[in-house]
Amino acid sequence: MGKVAIIGGGPGGYMAAIRAAQLGLEPVLFEKEAKLGGTCLHRGCIPTKALVEAANRWQELKAVADFGINVPEGAAVDWAKVLSRKDGIVRRMSQGLDGLMKAQGVKVEHGLATLAGPHTVKCGEQEYNFDYIVLATGSEVSVPKVFPVDGERVLTSDHILSYPRIPESMLVVGAGAVGMEFASLFARLGSQVTVIEAMERVLPLEDEDVSAEVKRLARKIGLKIITGASIEQVNVSDEGVSVSGAGLPEKLPAELMLVAVGRRANLAALGADELGIKMERGRICVDEYMRTSIPHIYAIGDLVPTPQLAHVASAEGILAVEHIAGLEAPPIDYDACPGATYCWPEVASVGLSEAKAKERGFSVQVGKFPLAALGKANIIGSTDGFIKVVADSVPHRVLGVHMVGAHVTDMVAEAVVAVRNGLTLEQVAHSVHPHPTLSEAMVEAMHGALGQPLSYVPPAPRRARS
Repeated sequence: MGKVAIIGGGPGGYMAAIRAAQLGLEPVLFEKEAKLGGTCLHRGCIPTKALVEAANRWQELKAVADFGINVPEGAAVDWAKVLSRKDGIVRRMSQGLDGLMKAQGVKVEHGLATLAGPHTVKCGEQEYNFDYIVLATGSEVSVPKVFPVDGERVLTSDHILSYPRIPESMLVVGAGAVGMEFASLFARLGSQVTVIEAMERVLPLEDEDVSAEVKRLARKIGLKIITGASIEQVNVSDEGVSVSGAGLPEKLPAELMLVAVGRRANLAALGADELGIKMERGRICVDEYMRTSIPHIYAIGDLVPTPQLAHVASAEGILAVEHIAGLEAPPIDYDACPGATYCWPEVASVGLSEAKAKERGFSVQVGKFPLAALGKANIIGSTDGFIKVVADSVPHRVLGVHMVGAHVTDMVAEAVVAVRNGLTLEQVAHSVHPHPTLSEAMVEAMHGALGQPLSYVPPAPRRARS
């Protein structure tokens, strides 16, 4: 059916390679690093969440006295073991990927691969010809010039994953998903953490109610957040780092700084420019099937202007090779692609925020259910947060679901199905959910959006000041 080169062995690339092999194509997966997995496995999703889980367990341990369990004095975090466990998880998953490629019949070539022609890929001194090419080289940390990154006092997310100790204090620049995950991780482990964000709210891509709730709850773990501020100068010394700028206190010192302000596409060594592949704002332009301006060359993941999420890259990789194989693959509905942020408490969402729904002209009705009113949330001792549903007034189609709270990153999948398939409030509300579970909050929020709250009496609207 055709030879397919897939350049980049991250979640988008290796999923594309597996699907290509299943469809009878002849895939070759090129990866410049010695191990498959990309940023997600080695410097992102997996190691980060391994550290987050350590903070979760420590937070739970400190609260077990409320459950009638006495913990002997002297309990402490062994950071070296935390890092070792994280490395072990990454190593096992990396080995699993190698085995998976062999089992699926995917040929893997390690080395820097570049486009040497419209149908030619060069890796080392070897050139290969292909019928189709899928570009999946991902992205790297982007750092503005004002930040003198040295890996010791001024770090990126690549560095912080192996920092040898829990810092006494740190500044986190950027209140997006990456910044908030690390900020809440170290705050719960005892660091004095201050987050600095240029925009007016944390997690600015989320629904405004979610942003407000996350900022409100931050003080529970001692996390300080400064929004609407810009850093103009960074001072680094043997003692630590300090910053100055608009909207910042006069003195803001810390042991180290984490810069988490974005990523840029890995395009420099790829050779896409030389072939004349169309780009805009540092990303490759693609159609709904991930085809570039050269139709037999596809691009996916962080190379294209879609959400920079591992699961989105995987879906795009599968779509690209299914299109190559001649299947009638449906384009991706990006409104139905979920986001998950592993800060404390967790945040998950899918679909339109309330503001975005109104911008698109929908007549909106909203349901909001606090987890504090839920039996299971009280049982596990995690009552912070809520589920918010955004729906069209007619015919009650679910447009978006936005969550803050314990385990919401696991619960959002139900909302994805609802948004992706155009389900109505009634269809979800009348689907029986088990009791007592956190998932009941979804049904409760749907009933609330219908104006029929069952287990919660909404507060009366505040009177406007005269």
